Amino acid sequence: MTMRSAPEIEARASDLGPVALIPRINMQAFCERQQTMEAIQSAFADRRMARAHGSVVTGGIPAAIRLYHTQSSPNLLLIEADTTRDKLLAQLAALAEVCQPDTKVVVIGHLNDVILYRELIQQGISEYVVAPVSPLQIIETVASLYRQEKAASIGKVIAFLGAKGGAGSSTIAHNCAWELARVTDLETTILDLDIAYGTAALDFNLDSSGGILEAITQPERVDSLLLDRLLVRLGGKLSLLAGPGGVDRDFTIEPHAVEAILTAMRMSIPATIIDVPNIWAPWVRFTLLHADQVVLTAEPELASLRNARALVDLLRTARPNDPPPMVVLNKIGVPKRPEIPAPEFRKAIGSDLTDVVPFDPQSFGTALNNGKMLLEVAPRTKAADVLRKLAAGFAGERTVKPPPASKSLLKKFMVLGKK
Repeated sequence: MTMRSAPEIEARASDLGPVALIPRINMQAFCERQQTMEAIQSAFADRRMARAHGSVVTGGIPAAIRLYHTQSSPNLLLIEADTTRDKLLAQLAALAEVCQPDTKVVVIGHLNDVILYRELIQQGISEYVVAPVSPLQIIETVASLYRQEKAASIGKVIAFLGAKGGAGSSTIAHNCAWELARVTDLETTILDLDIAYGTAALDFNLDSSGGILEAITQPERVDSLLLDRLLVRLGGKLSLLAGPGGVDRDFTIEPHAVEAILTAMRMSIPATIIDVPNIWAPWVRFTLLHADQVVLTAEPELASLRNARALVDLLRTARPNDPPPMVVLNKIGVPKRPEIPAPEFRKAIGSDLTDVVPFDPQSFGTALNNGKMLLEVAPRTKAADVLRKLAAGFAGERTVKPPPASKSLLKKFMVLGKK
């Protein structure tokens, strides 16, 4: 067993890889240094800890011993110990006498000693982490304690939102999902949360079944089996969950319904692309804050710039332990339209631009009218190159491997004959 440092955990968690959600547990942390307290407070406020309840106090192990003489210990206890080896072992022995048998204990120590680490593990300590610690290190440590060995893998959730209506966020999201499913061996699902005006079904030339309504109105029933029944297969490894479209009835979406759907999708679908409508509501905010990655699509004009800057600031503040939102500047080069140059746009929002998509009404219009993706209709255009690059960033190294060479003797003879 090896001890991992904070930079190693930071590198892992910053690579868009999702970290398992922490279950509904009670946690308490007893710290001795301000830096450790701030790191744990940041971790407890993280979106992945949303279902757990945590509190942080000072005093280290002695404070914990005093407290648990009079009350029960929580599910998880994080203890900072800035002391010698012998004193640490003695304090932990005293702590064991007042803790519940099922309480998990994580020790944050200041001694980088492998022998001490092994001795603590043998005595029942769940994990030993060497200070200084980072919020992501705390999150990963806690998640590892509650991660079942045979549990389903945690899927990645990517939310797409337009900084302004008509910016093209849905089109970009659908093309990225189509390409992601095509170039990887991962099941990919488009979740269209625009119940009334969603275009995902139209973009794939389908009549939507409106299956998402059943999931939204009965979130307590949502699980992998229900999702499998509600999903519409689009071919290959791509699926769709969307609304019926139309304005003949009113719909109300609650944040807890979105939480139930996303939780079920993470546990059964490797990649979920969420098409978020350009509205502002509590459930939209919840979706953006709890996605693994957010992609904002904007046009090079003032309203898009204002909204993009507000969203970037919000997400950076509310998601300090996650990658910053990706910003795609769309419809560049509209004839006779004054535009904000990309460098000025980037400077104004205080964030780098992930990609710039050129204006190509002919290719996008042809794809839309034929119920196909731009990457199908015009794969050699500049816009297609940008979308392909964006999707490849989500795919990472999970690209399709070329088929193995044929071992047919007949084929070998045919090749020899040609020579």
